[in-house]
Amino acid sequence: MDGRSSAVEMIRNRAGNGAHSRLQSAGLGFLFLLPIGFLAIFYVYPLVSILRVSFTPDANLGAGGIEAVGATLLQPAFWQVAWFTTWQAALSTLLTVIAGLPMAYIFATYSFRGKTVLHALFTIPFVMPTVVVAAAFLALVGQNGMLNQALQRLFGLNTAPLQLEHSLALILAAHVFFNVSVVIRTVGGFWSTLNPHLAESAAMLGARPWRSFMTITLPLLLPSLLAASLLVFLFCFTSFGVILILGGPTYATLEVEIYRQAVNYFNLPVAATLTVAQLIVTFTIMIVYTRMQARTSRQLRLPGGVKIAKEPRTLRQWTLITVAVGLTMVGLLAPLAALAWRSVTLGGTPTLQYYAALGVNSRQSAFFVPPIAAVGNSLLYASATLMISLPLGVIAAYMLARPRWRWAAIMDPLLLLPLGTSAVTLGFGFIIAMGPLRTSLWLVPLAHTLIALPFVVRTLLPSLRALDRRLHDAAAVLGASPVRAWRAIDVPLLWPPLLVAAAFAFAISLGEFGATLLIAQPDHPTMPMVIYRYLGRPGQLNYGQALAMSTILMAVTAAVLLIIERFRLDENEEF
Repeated sequence: MDGRSSAVEMIRNRAGNGAHSRLQSAGLGFLFLLPIGFLAIFYVYPLVSILRVSFTPDANLGAGGIEAVGATLLQPAFWQVAWFTTWQAALSTLLTVIAGLPMAYIFATYSFRGKTVLHALFTIPFVMPTVVVAAAFLALVGQNGMLNQALQRLFGLNTAPLQLEHSLALILAAHVFFNVSVVIRTVGGFWSTLNPHLAESAAMLGARPWRSFMTITLPLLLPSLLAASLLVFLFCFTSFGVILILGGPTYATLEVEIYRQAVNYFNLPVAATLTVAQLIVTFTIMIVYTRMQARTSRQLRLPGGVKIAKEPRTLRQWTLITVAVGLTMVGLLAPLAALAWRSVTLGGTPTLQYYAALGVNSRQSAFFVPPIAAVGNSLLYASATLMISLPLGVIAAYMLARPRWRWAAIMDPLLLLPLGTSAVTLGFGFIIAMGPLRTSLWLVPLAHTLIALPFVVRTLLPSLRALDRRLHDAAAVLGASPVRAWRAIDVPLLWPPLLVAAAFAFAISLGEFGATLLIAQPDHPTMPMVIYRYLGRPGQLNYGQALAMSTILMAVTAAVLLIIERFRLDENEEF
C-alpha cells in the first residue's frame, strides 16, 4: 500500500512539475515580449517612419518616391561610397587580424607575470569612444601632434613632416587600434581552450611546428577567427566617428554619407536608400556571425586539470613575448599617452589652462553651457541607459539561452541588428517617429539602450548557456519556486557577468556619438558632442579644450574598464 502511494505521489509530482514548467515557459515567453516590444517601438517603428517619409513623394521635402531611389542607385557616387566602405572595412579587418594574432597566441600559450594587467590594457581601445580615438591620433600624428612637434624641433623644420591628417593610412590605423582587442580576446580565448595534446601528438609523429599549426590548430581556430573577422568588419563597415573626424571631406563611408545627406542636404530619399543598402549587408553579416559564434561553443575542450598556458623557459620564447608585447603596447598606448600629454603641453609649457577653460563662459553668453556640464550629462545618460538595458538584456539572454528554442535562429541576429544599423539613421528615425518625445531628455538613453542592448545580451549568453538546467529541475522537485531557484542558483553564478554587462552598457553610453549628435538637446550636450564641436573650431584654445575633454572621457572609460576586468571570469567571451 505504501509502495502504491509512493508511486502515485511520484506521478503527481512529475505531472505537477511538468505543468509548472509549462507555466514557467509561458511566463518567460511573456517577459520576452518586453525586449521585442522595445525593439518594435524604438527600432523598427523609427526605421519604418523614415522610410515612409523618404519614399513618399513630397514636394516640400523634394522627395521623388521610388524614382529617387532608382536615381540614387544609378549614380556613380553611390557606388564609389559603397565600394570604399567595403574595401576599407575588408582591409582594416585584415590588418587587425594580422596585428592581433601574435598577442592571441601569446596569451593562449604562455603564462607570465603581469599577463592579467596586459590583458586589461589591451582591451582599453575597444571601449574607447571613437571621438577619443580620433582625437588621440590627431594628438599623436596630426599637424600639431606630438611626433610632428618632436621632428620639427629635432631637424629644425618649419612645417610638419608627417602629413597624415585626412589620410587613408590614419583611418586604417585607427580602425586597427580600435578593434585589435576583439581578435585578441575572441581568438585568444578560444585558442586557450584547445586540447594541446593534438599538436603534441603531431610533433611526436614528426610534424614540424608550422605544419602542425596549419593542419591542426588553424582548422580548429577557423570558427573563432571568422567570427572575430566578421565582427571587426561590421564595426569598420559602420564606422562613423573615425571617418568623420579623420577622413575629413575626402573619405566617406555609408554611415558618414547618410549623415551628410540627411543633415547637410536634407536629402531623405538618398539617406534612406543608403540605409537600406547598409541594413542588407549588416543583417547578412550578423546571421553569419551568430552561426559562427555558435560553432565556437562546440569546441574541443581541455581535459580536466590540463592547461595550455605554460611559463616561457627559453630565450627565444621570452624574446617573442617581449617583442610582441612591446610593439603592441606602443601601438595601443602611444596615441592615448599623446592625448593626455598634449592636453597639458599644447601651449609649449605644462599647464592646466585648457581644463580650467572647460568651466569658463568666455563669451559671457546667457545661453552658453559650460563644457564641463557635459560630464554630468553623460554620466546621467549612461546611468539611465544601464537601468533600461540591463533588465531587457537579461530577459533576452535567458530566452536565447533556452535549449531547442525554435525562434532563436531569428531572434538572435534580430537583437544584434541595432549594432549594425547606422546610429545616424536611428537618430533621424527618433526625430521623425517620436513626436512630442523629440524634446525629451529620455530620448538619448533610449537610443543608447538600442546600441548597448546587443552587448549586454552577448556578454550574458555564454554564462547562461553554461548553466546546468538540471539544477533547476532538482530545485523544482524539492519544492523551490522559480524565483527562489533563480536567487539560489542563477544569481550567485551570474552576478559577475551582470556587472560586466552593466559596465559595458555604461561605457557604450558614455562614448555614443552618432545618434547623440542628432537627438541630444543643445543645452544638454554629452562629452563626445563637446569634443567634436571643439575639434571643428579653429584656435588653439578650442583644440586644447577638445584634448582636455577627450582626456577626461578617456579616464572615465578606463575606470569602467577596470570594473569589467575585475569581474570578468571567462576570457572566451564575444566582447
